Amino acid sequence: MQPVLPRRPPAGLVGAGAALLLAAIAFVHIGLGAAGVGPAAVLDLITGGASQQAESVLLGSRLPRTLAGLVTGLALGVAGTLIQGATRNQLGAPDTLGVNAGAYFAVALVAVLGLESSTLLSTAAAFLGGALALGLMLLVAGKGVLTPGRILLAGATVTLAGMSAAEFLQLLDEQATKGIFFWGNGTLLQSGLDRPAVLGAVVLATSTAALLLSRPLDLMALGDESAQAMGVRVTRTRAAAFVIAVLLSASAVTVAGPIGFVGLMAPVAMRLLGVRRHAALLPMAGLTGAILVLTGDAAAQLAFPPSAGYGELPVGVITALLGGPVFVLLARRATTGDVDTGAAVAVARAHRHRCALSLLGGLLVLAAAVLAGLRYGDVDLSWAQLVDVLTGSGDPMSQAVVSFRVPRVLVALLAGACLAVAGTAVQSVVRNPLAEPGLLGVTAGASAGAVFVIIAIPSAPAAFLPLSAALGGIAAVGLVHLLARDRSGLDPTRAVLVGIGVMATGSAVVNLLVVSAQMDLSAALTWLAGSTYARGYSALGWLVVPGLVAALLALAARPVNMLGLGDDLPRTLGLDLARARLLVLAAAAVLAAGTASAIGTVGFVGLVAPHLARRLVGNTHQRLVPMAALVGAALVATADVVGRVLLAPVEIPVGVITALIGTPYLVWLLRRTPT
Repeated sequence: MQPVLPRRPPAGLVGAGAALLLAAIAFVHIGLGAAGVGPAAVLDLITGGASQQAESVLLGSRLPRTLAGLVTGLALGVAGTLIQGATRNQLGAPDTLGVNAGAYFAVALVAVLGLESSTLLSTAAAFLGGALALGLMLLVAGKGVLTPGRILLAGATVTLAGMSAAEFLQLLDEQATKGIFFWGNGTLLQSGLDRPAVLGAVVLATSTAALLLSRPLDLMALGDESAQAMGVRVTRTRAAAFVIAVLLSASAVTVAGPIGFVGLMAPVAMRLLGVRRHAALLPMAGLTGAILVLTGDAAAQLAFPPSAGYGELPVGVITALLGGPVFVLLARRATTGDVDTGAAVAVARAHRHRCALSLLGGLLVLAAAVLAGLRYGDVDLSWAQLVDVLTGSGDPMSQAVVSFRVPRVLVALLAGACLAVAGTAVQSVVRNPLAEPGLLGVTAGASAGAVFVIIAIPSAPAAFLPLSAALGGIAAVGLVHLLARDRSGLDPTRAVLVGIGVMATGSAVVNLLVVSAQMDLSAALTWLAGSTYARGYSALGWLVVPGLVAALLALAARPVNMLGLGDDLPRTLGLDLARARLLVLAAAAVLAAGTASAIGTVGFVGLVAPHLARRLVGNTHQRLVPMAALVGAALVATADVVGRVLLAPVEIPVGVITALIGTPYLVWLLRRTPT
């Protein structure tokens, strides 16, 4: 007897229910605010009995905000459906493929250049930025079949690049971009009806045009070859879907900033309700997107009422808190086939005979970075002055300058070494050279732990900060390890995808804490971007334990080497695989978390340094760990110097510099991988 499957409601009934739910939520949303004008006033306005004050509030601020939510949600829902249909990837969305980040950077650039921020100019800039980001994503992913793993890793790369570049612009001109950080987390605040009304018309027209792609997208779900056999011009259809999706995303970003995960969740929710054909899926996903945005904004206003004196909570933080776990659940279902073979990213050939020469060259580069770090800064010293100080004969001013810079340089060196060893440890466990601590959520977890202590226990002892950061990092990496496993083992590509979801959730938690506690925006931006500014000897104390853990990993090279051999062979050789993986991941979390406590969040060092070291000395951890530590120390020390001198007297946080270095490296690493 065959099991009776539950019947799903017809698409028409689902659409009618979504429309009614959206109308109810919009009615409640327009009645929320701090002016004492509630839902009853909305009814009075509809019947013509509202007071002048209530009418002014509802039409002047509430209606534009609600309309912005409707426009943004509709645009993102339809855009996400188009992207998922064109790529046949349920994890595809404007934010996961870098489109939102590119649009965000373009709008920030317009603000820095001082151009008039009109609706037309902002939308055009956002469209160009989103289109360039999507093109870069496709370039990074390479030609051939766009597998889920490759396309999402490429999208994560472009997203990190766009967000890092936007952070750089904010730090470059804080006055011109003072509202960009808040807007960059997604907000429905509007100055009037003009922008949401104009772009609402654009979104409606574009969404209607998207319906013309319904049948081709349905056929493309069967595969490119089958669709071509049925007369679909696959390349043109995919290009058209991408162009429409970028225009919709650009409109949404122009209205409300880069709101994440709405384009992911809306079509997925409709598919779970049985809506498959794009003729119904496109408009229903748009309705669902609007429901998600308005519900998230209403929840933000209820959780942090404006009348209570809290800061405005961006709706993008709420959608990220919801969408991050959804992304993780979908990533768990992704099949990449990398469990037995490791990630499909090429690992460089080992050149063991160059080990001694590589170490010597690394030490010379490190020495040069140290000397440059002692010389350059707010007050530049000549080489002669620096030599005099180092030989004990310098003048008092030069000695004071050098003594002030010494702890900062030491912090940069030790932090870089710890991040590099953390990346080496993570890569050995998940067998993926793209698995750096940031992409596995360790850095975001550590940041969430540290910021929580700063806000919740401001008078806590200094030791609480690294401890809470370590606990947050360990929790994040443990969660990734748990969720990325299945019956066949640990899939390295899935581990990175799950890590991206954990990273997004952790970042949303950090933004929630920063906004709700009304932390100083400049200080928060600097810390979140990673900075060695004014670090003293006390920061070195936070790196003592991570330094000892790095040394232990170097001593435990044999079991760490065995982790890269898969599952069966290490067990045959007597290694307790589960325990070894847990210990190595915990060590990586302590390393990354300790570094985050000392200098904030610094990315890409755990990616670039181990990969360069592996090219120089091979995969054996007896040589790999010391070489990676050397490369990481030199990288962070050099980034610190570049950040000081590039736009002096403005200092660029070291995390921004490492991101600007690491992103092209990651692009190159993905591009050289065969598809």
